Amino acid sequence: MRPAPSSPSVASRMRKQARKDTAPELAVRRLLHRRGLRYRVNSPVPGMSRRTMDISFSHAKVAVFMDGCFWHGCPEHATEPKSNAAWWRAKLDRNMERDEETTHHLVAQGWTVLRFWEHETVSEVAETIIEAVRKDPA
Repeated sequence: MRPAPSSPSVASRMRKQARKDTAPELAVRRLLHRRGLRYRVNSPVPGMSRRTMDISFSHAKVAVFMDGCFWHGCPEHATEPKSNAAWWRAKLDRNMERDEETTHHLVAQGWTVLRFWEHETVSEVAETIIEAVRKDPA
């Protein structure tokens, strides 16, 4: 069960948190589109209910995830909430476990999985994705 928010301002901030179409995702998608790549957005992970890929290229079997530093445990920028700390720790640990499960599942199905942190340089992220999608399958 979810604990009560520590303050009204925290509750408001959390409600406004984007789950998809974040600024880094949109910036990467714009660059990919400009470079001629066509992709799917928030498509389901094959064989895993309630899981989606942020950007996917089904023909090349490339799945892209743009992970938020707080929600996915960035080693550089993750923070530890002070209020409801035990609940948050369990939630964030489960997010990271789910990321790992999803990655292993896709790799076992022959997908290339690319995970990026929200703070990474958009142009570098886009270049890495382009290389993976255009890679010769031979």
